[in-house]
This record gives sequence, C-alpha cells and structure tokens, in this order.
Amino acid sequence: MIITAGLLGIALAVLSVALSLVMALAWAVQQRTGNSGWVDTVWTFGLGAIGIAAALWPDPAAASGRQWLIAVLIAAWALRLGGHIAHRSSGIADDPRYAQLIKGWGADASRQMFILLQKQAVVSIPLVMTVFLAAHNPEQLWCALDVAAVLLFAVAAAGEALADHQLRGFRSRHAQRTAVCDEGLWAWSRHPNYFFEWLMWVAFALLAIGSTPFGWLALAGPLAIYWLLTQVSGIPPLEEHMLRTRGEAFRRYQARTSAFFPLPPRRAAATGTRS
Repeated sequence: MIITAGLLGIALAVLSVALSLVMALAWAVQQRTGNSGWVDTVWTFGLGAIGIAAALWPDPAAASGRQWLIAVLIAAWALRLGGHIAHRSSGIADDPRYAQLIKGWGADASRQMFILLQKQAVVSIPLVMTVFLAAHNPEQLWCALDVAAVLLFAVAAAGEALADHQLRGFRSRHAQRTAVCDEGLWAWSRHPNYFFEWLMWVAFALLAIGSTPFGWLALAGPLAIYWLLTQVSGIPPLEEHMLRTRGEAFRRYQARTSAFFPLPPRRAAATGTRS
C-alpha cells in the first residue's frame, strides 16, 4: 500500500482519537483506585492495542508479512512492559511521580490529572505514527535494514527485561529505603530500562524508513519517547523522588553514573563509598 498525505492524515486523526480515549480510561482507573501506577499500565496496553490495529489496517485478513511482523513486535512490547508495570503497580499504593504532582495540585487534582493524561495522549501520537509507517513500508520485507532493526529490537527488549530483573533482585535484597541499585546495568546508567525502551522505538523507526516519502517521519517516534523519558515524565520526577528518599547516597550515584546512555562509571567518583 502506498501511503499518501491524505491517507496518513486520516490515520493520524483516528489514532489520535483512540489515544485520547485510552488516556481518559487511564484517568478513570486512577480516580477509582487512587493508585496512579495503573496509568502507565493502561497506557502501555492501550498503545499496544492501537499499534496492532494500526499495523493491520485496513484488513487483517489481507495484511502483508511486514504488517504482521510489526503487529507481533508491538504486541510483544506491550505484553512485556505492560505485564511488568501491572505487577509493579499491584504492589504499591501509588506512583511517587504522579503522587507528588497530585499533592501539589490540591483540590484541582482531578482536573489537572485529566489534562496531564490528555497531553500524554498527544505525545504518544508520534509513537503510533511510527508503528503505522513501519507496517506500511512498501519495501520488500527482510532487506538488510529490516534484519538490523529486528535484531536491535531483540537486543533492546532483552536489555530492558534484564534491567527490570536486576532492579527487582536488588530491591528484594535491600529492603531499606536508603539503598540505591548500582549493580549490573545500573552501574552504567541510572535508567537503563529507559535507555532500552528508547532503543526499541529506534528499531521501529528503522523498519519504517523507505516508506517514501513519509518514512523519515517515523523518527518522530524515538525523538518523542526520548524527550518524554529524559525531560518530562521519566527521569526528572523519578530522580526528584530518589533524592527525597535516598538523599546523599543517590547524589553520589548521580555523580558517578550516566543518566541515560550506558557509560563506564566516572573514575573520579568511583573511588567513593558505594551506596
């Protein structure tokens, strides 16, 4: 299928409405349960479902091998990440990132939360666009770039799963709230799970390049998730929480460890006391 400007516009309009409805559902779940941790669970499964629909559009029965490949990849992403977040959310009373915002909003918290989640729906539009363009790339499947992209996706998925596993293991051995995980991948990046999450979206973008003339627009997906993770709802509020609860131990960790991209621990700080 050749993607035209009109077709892309229609697809984005439909996908945008779907994302808005998903985040309205996430708001309703948060309001009912009082646990904002479920927001990211609903977002992940919702984005996965929308991504599958976008990949197989307009007729799953006539979908190409490329469309099914993208549908399987986005489904694998949603099931792995969504399952992990759901398990985490079931064991907490609230997500500290959202909880701090809700506390600051006071009596206006319900309305402000709805607005915030609708903003998240807008930021998610480039992600579903990337999936749509990857699935409808007219190039023949399994060119060299496709193979490289799928391998990158596999490495990124394994890296994110390993980072989550290492963090769970650390927490099971260190119940005290002052402990900071600096083992395994976490010794090289303060947020290796975020880094590998971003890398998976880079893989989707690579699968889209070639859907002339719009394939390069798929780069908006990894750019959007990078901005979201590093500047908005990922690193900034999480590190504020860690500084409040871990204090000096986390400051030392910040001093020696890269925030996002995995890099060797900085030598100047590596000689200090481990957290």
